[in-house]
Amino acid sequence: MWQERRCTLKTSINLTELGILACILSLVLFVGCTSKPDPIPDQPFLATVPVELTRVSTSTAAMDPYLNARLNMVETTIEGRGIQDVDVLRVMREIPRHLFVPADYLDQAYADHPLPIGFGQTISQPYIVAWMTELLELQPGEKVLEIGTGSGYQAAVLAGLGYGEVYSIEIVPELARLAEARLRDLGFSQVNVRQGDGYYGWPEKAPFDAIIVTAAPDHLPGPLVAQLKDGGRIVIPIGPPGGYQSLWKFVKHGEDLIAYNLGGVAFVPFTGQGIQEHPTQTVPEPAP
Repeated sequence: MWQERRCTLKTSINLTELGILACILSLVLFVGCTSKPDPIPDQPFLATVPVELTRVSTSTAAMDPYLNARLNMVETTIEGRGIQDVDVLRVMREIPRHLFVPADYLDQAYADHPLPIGFGQTISQPYIVAWMTELLELQPGEKVLEIGTGSGYQAAVLAGLGYGEVYSIEIVPELARLAEARLRDLGFSQVNVRQGDGYYGWPEKAPFDAIIVTAAPDHLPGPLVAQLKDGGRIVIPIGPPGGYQSLWKFVKHGEDLIAYNLGGVAFVPFTGQGIQEHPTQTVPEPAP
């Protein structure tokens, strides 16, 4: 991040010296005003760079070389494909996705496709992140659980809405540790990260108003349903490992679930002891 250079000149001069000084000062000002700020160095993967993630301002635009790419991404691949929630669109414009991708992939940070983040995991494509966030239909004061922290980008988007507490579980210890540090350093104090098997949810913090799952099990985990409030929503990809899955939205009404099949997607498989120990269960019939 470059800093504004300022120079203050305090002196006493007579009229004879004024012409010479004016020439010198003009030259100094010309060079200073036309010189470019030092370039912002590439951020290494999971580098911790504190930033203010509120509204995009003129000063932010001047210091963010990725701003135009991010705004174009939202306009063409998110809003242009039907995402309408104004808060989701706002936060997708604000969150610096390039801080959540490996350094080798910075030139693809705002392309609309997933990127590898190590340990066999990925950061989801921006459109999918925005779509799943919109499907949650979050409201102010609601509490959301994310299964699959990854790099922390989805958690940052959820927190950036400013609605309430975000709880996120990551099964890979290294990713959990790095994502927690990154989110903390970026100022997302409302995000709570822990390492563990997301199949079992986070019972100590239940019930949740919404649950989002960013890896694909072959069935809907029962513990997540149990930790959902009445009227709560789960957005989750379900399907066989290594293949295409369907994105589902479930809405809980008492003891019942209303299921919506939203079409084909491709996610990394859900891993952990929980998914291995429980047999495949039947997904409820989709709502007409």
